[in-house]
Amino acid sequence: MNAEVGQSPDEVFDVVDAADRVIGRERRSEIHRRGLLHRAVHIFWLRPDGQLCLQRRSFAKDNCPGQISSSCAGHVDAGETYLAAAVRELGEELGIHVAPLELREVDYAPQHEDLGREFVRSYLLSRRAETCAPAAFEVDAVLWRSPAELAAWADAQPGLFSLPLLHLLERPAIRQALGLR
Repeated sequence: MNAEVGQSPDEVFDVVDAADRVIGRERRSEIHRRGLLHRAVHIFWLRPDGQLCLQRRSFAKDNCPGQISSSCAGHVDAGETYLAAAVRELGEELGIHVAPLELREVDYAPQHEDLGREFVRSYLLSRRAETCAPAAFEVDAVLWRSPAELAAWADAQPGLFSLPLLHLLERPAIRQALGLR
């Protein structure tokens, strides 16, 4: 991973069909250039005090630079499961190491333009308050807000937020997991 770029165009992801079945593999740059269907994960880290971790994405990212996103998000690598990708991304982006059983899947979103033509599985991490060590090439800043504060902020200033996060916040299962009505 190049600290100045924010991601490698040579990463390889599974290409999937409309039913989320693997039909091939391709480099990140080609998948995005050609608009091919692929997979991603989002993790929502909710502390016991009710605060939700949000990240402002690095300005070096090729998608949504400098915008506020979920606690952690990333592509599923070729041959990797969604859950394994969620565990890996938490370590890479926030320096948090979890066992797979600590993540609870809360939503499975079909591919959509707002999601970058990605099928997205979202996970909830509920655990004690702890510090994280964000990777500078991934994360510009970590912010803590209650889910209600996030929803009000996103309604008032949607341009500050990544389209995938705004899309996911409209999904009933995500809203329920975060305690939003």
